[in-house]
Amino acid sequence: MLASRIVNDFRRTTLSANRSALATLEAEAARRGVALTAVLAEAVEEKAATLRAGRRPRLGVGRSTDGRSAAVTTSEPVARPPR
Repeated sequence: MLASRIVNDFRRTTLSANRSALATLEAEAARRGVALTAVLAEAVEEKAATLRAGRRPRLGVGRSTDGRSAAVTTSEPVARPPR
């Protein structure tokens, strides 16, 4: 049961990337003695975590001198929508 739960957390996809970038990741995988897919999954997780952190709401105390309300300021998107 646990194994099927772990497998369902992953999704297969096709990757297109620059040859030199892939060569770098392949060399890193060989250095660690792991499959390229492990290094790619790690890179995807790191990028997703960075994006999530950038979208996290921020809370602070301060005073605005430009006349914009907090509602207007926080309604602006933090990041571009995904393509």
